[in-house]
Amino acid sequence: MSGEQRVRYMRLMVFFDLPNGTAKQRKDYRLFRKFLTKDGYLMLQESVYAKLVINDGAAGAAVARLRKNRPPAGLVQVLRVTESQFATMEYITGDRESYDEVDTMEELLVL
Repeated sequence: MSGEQRVRYMRLMVFFDLPNGTAKQRKDYRLFRKFLTKDGYLMLQESVYAKLVINDGAAGAAVARLRKNRPPAGLVQVLRVTESQFATMEYITGDRESYDEVDTMEELLVL
C-alpha cells in the first residue's frame, strides 16, 4: 500500500463515570452519550462503549473528537486494543447476541 495507511483494525473502548446530580450534569451526560452513538460507538455495557476503526490514524482522529466533545465534569477514559485482542474477550455472564457490536470482519462494511 504505497502512500496509503495500512489497514489494522482496532477497537476504541470508552469508559465513563459522569456526575448526574443536577439538571446541567444530566444534560451533559445525555449529550455525551448522544455524541458517542452519532460517532459510531456502540454500547457494550452501561457507561462502556466501543468503536471499530481501521487503523491507528483513524483511532487518533476519533480520540481527538472525544476530547473535543468531552463533558465538563467526570471521568472519561479510552483504551485502544487490536481487533485480535478484542476477540479474546471472554463472556462470563451473558452472550455476544445481547448487543449489536460488529464482532466479525464478515459483518463489517467499510464505506
